[in-house]
Amino acid sequence: MTTVLDTTIRRDVLRGRGALSNAVGRYEKQTRVLVDDGWDDGWRAEDNSPPALKTEVIQDSTRTIIARNKSPDISFDRSINPYRGCEHGCIYCFARPTHAYLGYSPGADFESRILTKPNAAELLAKELSAPGYVPRTIAMGTNTDPYQPLEKKLRITRSILEVLRDFRHPVGIVTKSPLILRDLDILSDMAKMGLAKAALSVTTLDRKLARVMEPRAGTPARRLQAIAGLASAGIPAGVMFAPAIPALNDHEMEAVLEAAVQAGATTAGYVLLRLPLEIKDLFREWLEANVPGRAKHVMALVRSMRGGKDYDSQWATRMRGTGPYAELMAKRFHMAVKRLGLNQPRKPLETHSFRRPPRIGDQLSLL
Repeated sequence: MTTVLDTTIRRDVLRGRGALSNAVGRYEKQTRVLVDDGWDDGWRAEDNSPPALKTEVIQDSTRTIIARNKSPDISFDRSINPYRGCEHGCIYCFARPTHAYLGYSPGADFESRILTKPNAAELLAKELSAPGYVPRTIAMGTNTDPYQPLEKKLRITRSILEVLRDFRHPVGIVTKSPLILRDLDILSDMAKMGLAKAALSVTTLDRKLARVMEPRAGTPARRLQAIAGLASAGIPAGVMFAPAIPALNDHEMEAVLEAAVQAGATTAGYVLLRLPLEIKDLFREWLEANVPGRAKHVMALVRSMRGGKDYDSQWATRMRGTGPYAELMAKRFHMAVKRLGLNQPRKPLETHSFRRPPRIGDQLSLL
């Protein structure tokens, strides 16, 4: 029998969502539990199903757009996230706990209460124009997906790319969405100047597994098509096998890399499943509901790669894990990369062409 977390939302409205509950965030002083007293049967429709949970769009009041980090085990020191929360609803998303900082649940709230940054482009232009700014590659898609469904209408990510193009500033993008192909015009222009690269996160080739694990993300086939579209447009394209989940999708690693190479990918990476804070309970709940026969085995292998714990946040090992199973996974990845000719040395993205575009009223140079 599936154990359901304390929740503030009816489980039967969560059709098409990743999380199965909506426990309050860890910073809340009170724990709220939904109780059915039997008096609300009148809401039920003729088909005996309640209305599905709708996405709520909330405007973020942030005053800065470039986030900085000093993490020694990632390759970038700055990033931009146009959205907080992600409607893709991936159950394993390591960004879920960040919603607790906002007073929301890392469960269903994370994928249904989305904060947007409509003035992102204006903020970015201001920060890039600061006298002391030194350009280095800006990463997008490191926390929540810049091409989640809302982007089709709001176009915040596109407005950010327009600013980066005007400033000739390098950008690297990771996404699960074929919507990235909408912006080929900007990205191809930037790629010609050595300013852009992109990668699609492909966790499985099994459409059924993807549908329950990443319910509102692009299908695996469409992600591979996006890699092909990027490569055809001259944009350096890669694939991320992330997260690698033992006994669930890790057996697909080689097949995913091979399919990505056939589509045009030239780089690849992988990240082991991470279960910090609330994610460990949300993920366990999801396992028991969707793959009950493998739930205990999956978690046993996860703990074998995390020093006996559900998660270990130590630098360097948090992305790859430790122990025999983690070592085998790393060996498989490196052998596949070598066999497929991935990750060949290439010139880093260009930073020397950075410029501050002239604004109305600026004095013309005499040079």
